[in-house]
Amino acid sequence: MIGKYDEYERMYNAEREMWWYRVLHQKVTAHITKHFPNRKDISILDAGCGTGGMLMHLRIAGFTHIEGFDFSEDGVAFSKSRGLTVIHHDLAQISDYWPDKKFDVIICNDVFTYFSDEVIVKIQQGVRAKLKPGGIFITNNNAHEAFAGTHDIVVGGQKRFVLKDLQQLSGRAGLSVAYSTYWSFLLSPLIMAVRAWQRFQLQRGWVDLSSRASDVAVPPFFINIPLYWLVKAEEAVLSRAPFGSSLFTVMRPVAEEK
Repeated sequence: MIGKYDEYERMYNAEREMWWYRVLHQKVTAHITKHFPNRKDISILDAGCGTGGMLMHLRIAGFTHIEGFDFSEDGVAFSKSRGLTVIHHDLAQISDYWPDKKFDVIICNDVFTYFSDEVIVKIQQGVRAKLKPGGIFITNNNAHEAFAGTHDIVVGGQKRFVLKDLQQLSGRAGLSVAYSTYWSFLLSPLIMAVRAWQRFQLQRGWVDLSSRASDVAVPPFFINIPLYWLVKAEEAVLSRAPFGSSLFTVMRPVAEEK
């Protein structure tokens, strides 16, 4: 998605209100709070922070030591416009990000799709080296090829994941999946139907991808709010959903799991 200013602008405009972003940001914050109860002074890095929506949510939640980086100059500019501490940096070189600095929490949401397996392992090795003792790595990623559609093509996504994929890749990097869940389980039939229709249109050559935008946009209020509460209800009932368009994981260094 690097170089697509219009997509970063869409993300920037959607992150505060769109149901999907709201749920994701709350999931991340809930797990940070679970692992570090009554702590707002922990150090948090958002690696691949996009336009800064996750960091903004953390700041509003009261966390005081937050920072991030992104490889997109557009993403960095949008993040800085929010008053956030964000710089330009390559995720594949995370080990070189302030080499002497370590973090209690590292977040990396929805960026693995842009990298090969070997680079993902390298990224996670860098993450492991930059975690403080007792630290956690939180990463959300797009799941299951059944949900692939024009959105993936427009943003430049190369792959989707299942839990086994991330377990294998993280294991090679010295990380262990401590918690995982798919989500948007209740919305799966609807999302699959929309994406299947998109793939059908692509096969028939009915879509002009040069003018097509991603699915990142705030739906009308009467759609956005019910979708949000439906996914929140799912979250309340299912601590671990068996299927969904996204895969949320919390990881820890393997040595700390023993």
